[in-house]
Amino acid sequence: MKVVLFCGGLGTRLREHSETIPKPLVNVGSRPILWHLMRAYAHYGHTDFVLALGYRGEMIRQFFLNYNECLSNDFVLSQGGRRVELLRSDIDDWRITFVDTGMHSNLGQRLLRVREHLQGESEFLANYSDGLSDVPIDRQIEDFRRSGVAASFVAVPSPQSYHAVHRDDNGLVTSFGRVGDASLWINGGFFCLRQEVFEYIADGDELVEQPFQRMIERRRLAVYRHRGFWQAMDTFKDKITFDRMESRGDCPWMVWKRK
Repeated sequence: MKVVLFCGGLGTRLREHSETIPKPLVNVGSRPILWHLMRAYAHYGHTDFVLALGYRGEMIRQFFLNYNECLSNDFVLSQGGRRVELLRSDIDDWRITFVDTGMHSNLGQRLLRVREHLQGESEFLANYSDGLSDVPIDRQIEDFRRSGVAASFVAVPSPQSYHAVHRDDNGLVTSFGRVGDASLWINGGFFCLRQEVFEYIADGDELVEQPFQRMIERRRLAVYRHRGFWQAMDTFKDKITFDRMESRGDCPWMVWKRK
């Protein structure tokens, strides 16, 4: 299945990095978050990518055009530097299509603009490209096919929590603590889609607003719940969280490293 990756957003909440590089190129450790996401899809056998480019899309093109496997993999150097033997490869079997989908297009319009590159694909995958997870993509696809709907997405428990306060009749605090809403699930940004989805998208539509509402009305939208690891890269704080996890070797999204 082809994988559409939305890589055109401005990333305004990650301004410390996104003013100079596009959000998908913000590093987690030594590699961009986009690489980590693509590596996860490749682990499940999905190596045909369509990048829907926008803001600073030329930098994403340059990253892959100048990609040097030796800078990210172990290798053996011999014959005075004339021979390089890679001990493993990251992207050798990847096929990547780069498509300019406009600077200010929303996700619905970006998807419409890459439609011609999805011809012959009865089903395809899509992703926001700004979050990492250990979601079992193979099981997500199985669930999607079993449901027979036009679209499905991964839902994850809301990471938000709040300080709840209880008081007595005199205004004195009786308890104070952090709580979350266990019943609240949010869109995790991992999508399974059929060609049918294009029937629900009109010019100007945002992908998960009007089209999803139309699918809901016709009972053509499903959800795959995932309680495992999921973390978005929305703010500089998120960037620091990812870097600290990577430095500790605590990287649950690296499903390709599991035994």
